[in-house]
Amino acid sequence: MKVEICEAALDPWVELTAYERSRTDRPGGYGATAVFVGTMRDFNEGDEVRGMILEYYPGMTERQLQRMVAEGAERWELDDVLVVHRVGTLEPGEPIVLVAVWCAHRKEAFEGCRQIMEELKSKAPFWKKEQLEEGCRWVEKNTAGY
Repeated sequence: MKVEICEAALDPWVELTAYERSRTDRPGGYGATAVFVGTMRDFNEGDEVRGMILEYYPGMTERQLQRMVAEGAERWELDDVLVVHRVGTLEPGEPIVLVAVWCAHRKEAFEGCRQIMEELKSKAPFWKKEQLEEGCRWVEKNTAGY
């Protein structure tokens, strides 16, 4: 299982392909892979968003993400999980997060991926500062996922 925070541009499909190629321990040992890619929107709360600065607390954020991944893997019997999250300055349309899970069956794959993403969105220590036409604002709450 891998959790990574990156400041460089994120290409989720390159990350996913590279990780899958590195998983040589059990080729064919899973029956389902579920993938979620989150992308920066150009709107929020009725306003146009021109950019965003995404901050995190080094060390603490990774530990929290690892805990979320471990809990999701245990609950849904996931064989493997990959989480890559972008920080720094982003523009609309850029990928922010990749969550991928591997397990025996599709139901657990879908549910496990969703749980990890929802936990990440609602509890991980990231702070978003949106750049609007009339200035900047901190995002105080995330959009509901359910």
